[in-house]
Amino acid sequence: MADLHSAGHRRGVACAPHFAAVEAGRAILADGGNAIEAMLAMAATIAAVCPHMNHLGGDGFWLIRELSGRVRAIMAAGPAGRDAQRELYRGYETIPSRGPLAALTVPGAVGGWMLAHEAAIAHGGKLPLDVLLAPAIAHARNGYAVTRSQKRLTKENLDQLVGVHGFAATFLLDGKVPEVGAILKQEKLADTLSHLAHAGLDDFYRGDVGREIAIDLERLGSPVARQDLLHYSATLAEPLRLQLNCGTIYNTDAPTQGIVSLMILALFERFAVRTAETFDHVHLLIEATKRALRMRDRAVTDPGHLSHPLERYLDGRFISGEAMKIDRRKVAPWQPRSSEGDTVWMGAADANGLVVSYIQSLYWEFGAGLVLPRTGVLMQNRGASFSLVAGALNMLAPGRLPFHTLNPALAELNDGRVMAYGTMGGDGQPQTQAALFTRHVQFREPLADAIDRPRWVLGRTWGAPMARLRIEPRFDEALIEELAVAGHDIEVLEEPYSDVMGHAGAIVLHPDGSLEGAHDPRADGGAAGV
Repeated sequence: MADLHSAGHRRGVACAPHFAAVEAGRAILADGGNAIEAMLAMAATIAAVCPHMNHLGGDGFWLIRELSGRVRAIMAAGPAGRDAQRELYRGYETIPSRGPLAALTVPGAVGGWMLAHEAAIAHGGKLPLDVLLAPAIAHARNGYAVTRSQKRLTKENLDQLVGVHGFAATFLLDGKVPEVGAILKQEKLADTLSHLAHAGLDDFYRGDVGREIAIDLERLGSPVARQDLLHYSATLAEPLRLQLNCGTIYNTDAPTQGIVSLMILALFERFAVRTAETFDHVHLLIEATKRALRMRDRAVTDPGHLSHPLERYLDGRFISGEAMKIDRRKVAPWQPRSSEGDTVWMGAADANGLVVSYIQSLYWEFGAGLVLPRTGVLMQNRGASFSLVAGALNMLAPGRLPFHTLNPALAELNDGRVMAYGTMGGDGQPQTQAALFTRHVQFREPLADAIDRPRWVLGRTWGAPMARLRIEPRFDEALIEELAVAGHDIEVLEEPYSDVMGHAGAIVLHPDGSLEGAHDPRADGGAAGV
């Protein structure tokens, strides 16, 4: 089992929300692999052991701080299939969230792995794919133990998922929700990964695996076709960046909500808060979140359909104007759109200075729930975020990229540290990023403490019916009362460490070359290094 916090490493460090992924990354680093190679092993492993949160049928986004110091993004979001016409959903008010009609976008994650593998080789990586994918293959073939979160989320979503093709056979035992510790196998997934290890990752789209995926999707009624797979590729991109007093913060551009995470920090800095865990700290981050999410819902969409570049929302004059709309003592009205999401964030860094922030997801728990029989690939339901309303900001159309809550973060700080950080949790991702960053960087709390401390989340993440401010009970009662008096509609949760708050983690490369990692006690993982 991995520790929640691990420091003082000189060769490399990794953190993830599942101990098996942590160990996969640590082993690659110990074998001489670089941070990108470690993350590839982790990305494949986490799909094999956390299928309720991510899989090969999902999407992913990378931030890589290269040896030169340049930060690059890999955008691995899949577009809507060529047959994903609004007419296909005639009779529906919204796109179905489960089943073949929900599986309407190309899986992009493996395309991101392809670009990441090229980047790993360009930075001296020498480990072959069969070594990088070996841990995932072993877990898929020999079995993995069901975690607490997988049991809970299987039970909570069973009515929606049990009738979807392949779900029960793959993720139930004798038709029942598996208990914690029960062993599940994904043997078809193991075969697919083993084939990719020898044929190359491109085979997922343009080879035997791609052909098998397309046959199953067509037979089961998905609008993703063979031509969509053949034409897909992930892209290299420049990340969004924000200059703060403490350093430069990076996140991913559209179609992700990376702009939200950056805008919250830009707004918060305007108030010059001096002390953590105070009313000013929590209240102002919440109010900044409202401003940023309102902007997102008006502006963020497929980058080919943006009315203007998202950088404008980080412009000093815009931020000043938005900050003036925030009341330091009272809440602003709030009625957000619904947003869900199950995701994994992972980090890795090595002694040479490569730092990786990566996030991978199926969108909702188990995605579309559709397990393809020939390959064992579990398909995402990211396309459920499209609108069927003509002229809507994120209107469904063939080839269009869906909106993504996913956003990995990375910071280059003025004191010489490089920090990769992130979390899962839909609308909660920018909020948890802000809590972690302000606590550790601006208020100098130790990394493990900054992740451990009680958190809050505003909105309907994880399917909650009310747009309330949910707070863990470990906050000081006087602070909770002060927030309530200011007008926050508060629900104090029962669990001291709640999954609702996401699973956060961070990696830090220190100026002296030492490496530190920490992960969330709310998850099943940790950090480890060599």
